[in-house]
Amino acid sequence: MNALPPVSAPKARSFRLEPRAPASSHAEERLHRKQRLAATFRLFGRYGFDQGLAGHVTARDPEFPEQYWINPLGVHFSQIRTSDLQLVDHDGNILIGNRPINTAGFTIHSALHKARPDVIAAAHTHSTYGKAFSTLGTPLLPLTQDSCAFYEDHSVFDPFSGVVLDDGEGERLAKTLGQHKAIILQNHGLLTVGNSVEAAAWWFITMDNAAHAQLLAQAAGTVKPIAPEIARKTAAQVGTDLGGYFSFQPLWDWIVAQEPDLLD
Repeated sequence: MNALPPVSAPKARSFRLEPRAPASSHAEERLHRKQRLAATFRLFGRYGFDQGLAGHVTARDPEFPEQYWINPLGVHFSQIRTSDLQLVDHDGNILIGNRPINTAGFTIHSALHKARPDVIAAAHTHSTYGKAFSTLGTPLLPLTQDSCAFYEDHSVFDPFSGVVLDDGEGERLAKTLGQHKAIILQNHGLLTVGNSVEAAAWWFITMDNAAHAQLLAQAAGTVKPIAPEIARKTAAQVGTDLGGYFSFQPLWDWIVAQEPDLLD
């Protein structure tokens, strides 16, 4: 009987996440952004972020940066498809689409996209925990590794002055956001931005989660925040735009598998 050959130990291998290659055309990039935008609405619907006519997420058009894609008014997040998205300009003109848009959404997003050329996407909904936390009028505390993503990278817009319908109010909001990735709108909710649709969507999801965690922790007792130097170090590790992009990918894979019609 022949002896079996010796089994060699497997060689160690290493892997790393790689960002997507740049799009080869404006049309390819536009489709990418629109599909991720539609997926964002489906995910937000799953998370329960819908609230009547409220809530809007935008994506800047890659070919015409003064124009952006937005959800039509009155369509539930869970039913939005890529083909439902509407193109608007900074004057509120609907260039593609046949439904009205959220006027407050236009006012807010127009000001943000004007003030921040680096912002590809912006997200705002009336999520329950975001609304509840916004009534405190304070920034998020660095209580967990996840909340450190927003340490020294978000602001509070105060006071609440009603539905944002005035251009001046939109400009004040954009000024308060500054160069941060997120803003807490006093008595209103959360808003996040990113240099990709994926990042903006992920920051909103995880910021709402961080708000929820802080509300639970403070209700349970006296909280113990992470030390500033550690929070700052952790923010550099978990709060990058690329980190936000990568964190969105499992959600993208899952929602497309569950609801492939969003690509229509």
